[in-house]
Amino acid sequence: MWSVILLSVAVSLVLQILLWRHAVRVQNAGWVDFGWSAGMALAGLVVLVSGEMHLRRVLVSLMVTAWGARLAGHILFDRLLHQQEEDGRYQNLRRHWGDQADGKFFFFFTGQALLVGIFILPAAIVASRVGPFPDLFDLMGLAIALLAVGGETLADRQLAAFRSDPTNKGRVCQHGFWKYSRHPNYFFEWVHWLSYTVMAVGAPLWALTLIGPVMMYLFLRYLTGIPHTERQSLLSRGDAYRDYQQTTSVFFPWIPRKP
Repeated sequence: MWSVILLSVAVSLVLQILLWRHAVRVQNAGWVDFGWSAGMALAGLVVLVSGEMHLRRVLVSLMVTAWGARLAGHILFDRLLHQQEEDGRYQNLRRHWGDQADGKFFFFFTGQALLVGIFILPAAIVASRVGPFPDLFDLMGLAIALLAVGGETLADRQLAAFRSDPTNKGRVCQHGFWKYSRHPNYFFEWVHWLSYTVMAVGAPLWALTLIGPVMMYLFLRYLTGIPHTERQSLLSRGDAYRDYQQTTSVFFPWIPRKP
């Protein structure tokens, strides 16, 4: 298990250094997000080759790799290649750091490799679990993972379709999942990490798998996800987004409230 973590960190570190050099050339630190998700996809492959080959290991490897590859592809084509401007989060950091921005972004990029090591831990524990395959927990975990990937993909497509209509400029998407949560894509991203906790039931270090859903929730809800997105939405949509905040759950899907 520890070899999985160390090798995943090493592979992700090399990737992030290469992406940092590219980000300096193009002056777009958004490549760090691509590096994080691509690093997780590569870490899934590390899980596959870092121990005795068995079907549970193959399944959990495919789950992590598919999740990371889907997110990396979305970030690459929807943000980095489609949008010309650097993400507002990184523009603010660049202004704050001034001439030292490129140097400080180096540590920001390479720090993502440590996060890959943390988040691959639950999958490594699942891969180390012995016993008949598939059992009930394997099937439940796979079902949760498929639900999460499908839900996040659909939420992204719903938002992209809304934004592609010029008549919706300045308006707030309240179609599909976005009617019940202001951030359904983040919600389904969090759900994905519950699958490993379920699949690891019976493993000696099962409790450590909780680090995945707990840390992902904290990052999305309070650190890198929702706070920035909410600020940007208020700046770009103003009162329309304030009204949306009054009626719609911030994270967990729920029936809309009356204004």
